[in-house]
Amino acid sequence: MLVVALVQIMVKPGEAVTCGQVDASLASCISYLTAGGSPSAVCCDGLKNLKTITPPTADRRAACDCVKAAAARYPNIKEDAASSLPTKCGVQMNIPISRSTNCANIN
Repeated sequence: MLVVALVQIMVKPGEAVTCGQVDASLASCISYLTAGGSPSAVCCDGLKNLKTITPPTADRRAACDCVKAAAARYPNIKEDAASSLPTKCGVQMNIPISRSTNCANIN
């Protein structure tokens, strides 16, 4: 939760989201994304934070690009685990968690 609190502090209204903020929000999800199972509460908190810091369309598109870049650094991420993460955390995301998403199509 400390990471989530720090990320929320770092984002100010009107400022664009950065890949560092996206990475920090999802860092605790790596074990779930690579091994499957159930995401931790900290992972789900990070996902909720990601939704909170990306309300404008431009921020969602930027966050999508960051998610894709992060996924490229972890080739062992399971696509099914990634796509099911929002549902397992009970978070309705406007950003698909997938390597194959066309981020320009996010509204």
